[in-house]
Amino acid sequence: MQIAKKQRNYIPENLNMTWESLEPILNELTTRDINSVTELEKWLQNRSELEAALEEDFAWRYIKMSCNTANEQLVKDFQYFATEIEPKISPLGNELNKKFVDNAFADELDEEKYFVYKRGITKALQLYREENIPLFTELQVKQQKYQAITGAMSVEINGQEYTLEQASIFIKDVDRSVRENAWKTIQNRRLVDKDDLNVLFDELVKLRNQVALNANFENYRDYMFQALGRFDYTAHDCYDFANAIEQEIVPILREQAEKRQQALGLEELRPWDMDVSTSGKSALKPFNNGAELIDKSIACFNAIDPKLGEKLEAMKANNLFDVESRKGKAPGGYNYPLAETGAPFIFMNSANSLRDLTTMVHEGGHAVHTFLTANLELNDFKHCPSEVAELASMSMELISMDFWDVYFTDPAELKRAKKEQLADVLKTLPWVAVIDQFQHWIYTNPEHNAADREETFKQIYARFGGGFVDWTDFEQQFGNVWQKQLHLFEVPFYYIEYAIAQLGAIAVWKNYKENPTQALEQYLAALSLGYTKPMNEIYETAGIKFDFSAEYVKELADFVKEELAKLD
Repeated sequence: MQIAKKQRNYIPENLNMTWESLEPILNELTTRDINSVTELEKWLQNRSELEAALEEDFAWRYIKMSCNTANEQLVKDFQYFATEIEPKISPLGNELNKKFVDNAFADELDEEKYFVYKRGITKALQLYREENIPLFTELQVKQQKYQAITGAMSVEINGQEYTLEQASIFIKDVDRSVRENAWKTIQNRRLVDKDDLNVLFDELVKLRNQVALNANFENYRDYMFQALGRFDYTAHDCYDFANAIEQEIVPILREQAEKRQQALGLEELRPWDMDVSTSGKSALKPFNNGAELIDKSIACFNAIDPKLGEKLEAMKANNLFDVESRKGKAPGGYNYPLAETGAPFIFMNSANSLRDLTTMVHEGGHAVHTFLTANLELNDFKHCPSEVAELASMSMELISMDFWDVYFTDPAELKRAKKEQLADVLKTLPWVAVIDQFQHWIYTNPEHNAADREETFKQIYARFGGGFVDWTDFEQQFGNVWQKQLHLFEVPFYYIEYAIAQLGAIAVWKNYKENPTQALEQYLAALSLGYTKPMNEIYETAGIKFDFSAEYVKELADFVKEELAKLD
């Protein structure tokens, strides 16, 4: 099944993405006379077509660079867009926003259809500052350095070279000396670049703080809450959410850590004891290589609903996966929507582990979301807030569990995989709280130094369990754990969404356990909305509440505990 880009109706099919070719198109949009609602909607569609083409061009530059961070030409191609195209488009984009809100026919547009779009445009106009354009350019280029530094990290274990992702499989080894050696080797490798990453992060914090000051905000935290379009909750709500997680989730994880210590027969848990199975068996291996991971995931999605399996099958047929871990490849995983094509690209670093299975179905949920929103009228209608995007992916992690027998033919291994997954669901919440609270502190205290940052991280991490382990003799490694979190470097303040969406996903899964057909229909209906409705309405369409009160956290945590108990 060949996936093809949508036919263009406004910009040339063979448009070369250079400023010289883009400027006349942007000027035409800026100066065009608009004399009716019909003409205004046509103008919006033309602008949307250009934006989709630009987004897809940038997407491929980013994808190719992250697949091979050592390729200087790919880095240059990415930087060209960041330095030569984006800075010149930004002021014209602001002019187009002004043109829209100032147009006499804007008020005659369908209010329900365009409410979210108009709200976003108004907020963008409020935040726009010309003096921030060069700062955004500098941030784009500097953020890429994180990929270059971490993508070059590798370690040697037993005489063989591994990426850090590949080496992490040894931390699950039942032989404690093997996992201790692997953990120390990985952490010591991270410490080699600790200072360079600290210097980079200091530079990023300084630039981001200046962006906020230029836009008349007291700090970057408050600026980003507006820039991310957080219309449904506040910074204060995040503190309350963190308190609820500390109150309701951390005690559950402490109890599980105590059971782990007893099961492993240890006097105390060390950092290398937290990922090994307490069953005494080797780490689960749901597949043998990337190709098998893709094929089994297609089978899994087919079992949920054949229409979902078709979407991953189409991605495979069009080479829209890069899943194997290798040296020179950026860390992490993502689903990158291709705005014109209407399909996504899935990138990840597989080491043939259960975590990789979870990553694939997670990104597969994002992929389904991309396909479901592909034909929405305007490109902006597809730009979902992260609280919705992550609902798509995290719900799929849980829904798919009923069909994990394609990965595990042994019923005992299947049960064990589900138990580990549900334990991870609960572990997600405190870790998100750690990263979120850490960011609140970082950007409301922008004059801090690396030592302050390390000490504050340790305090926050300890508050939420710190892994419930004894870090004696590894204080430096303890304070450096935060550097593994890509989001802190590349997408600041994009993290609390994981906890909000995790609650939503548990609620979706709870519905699915009670009525699979209805819950799946509601879930897919919610995703199909894109961002044409306010966030709380999208959650309601999914059959769940947009809520992260302590009571709701407890209700859903109790449900997960009950499901875990059924697996004992």
